[in-house]
Amino acid sequence: QVQLVESGGGLVQAGGSLRLSCAASASIFSINDMAWYRQAPGKQRELVAGITRRGSTNYADSVKGRFTISRNNAKNTVYLQMNSLEPEDTAVYYCNAQLTRYDLHPATTRHYWGQGTQVTVSS
Repeated sequence: QVQLVESGGGLVQAGGSLRLSCAASASIFSINDMAWYRQAPGKQRELVAGITRRGSTNYADSVKGRFTISRNNAKNTVYLQMNSLEPEDTAVYYCNAQLTRYDLHPATTRHYWGQGTQVTVSS
């Protein structure tokens, strides 16, 4: 059983900040790439930021300079620090992680999703 548990969403005024967290748990596993996606009402889910196990990052153009993705490999956790939030950032934010599960035979690598956390930015 794999779980990605997100926290940190909420309501904030434009210009404010929020920090999202996503902790992964499973039986016997390792985590490769991790990422944050978001989906606004009526829109497709889009990549916000990604980070490799070694710490290389990439960002959507719309969040560069405002959002920072980081991870703590010892805690199997990825974070998204969101500053200078804008109403256009309002969406459900989803954590995504590529896990290799060693409790399965053969070992299996695939992506898993969190349940999503709502971020609402008021103008």
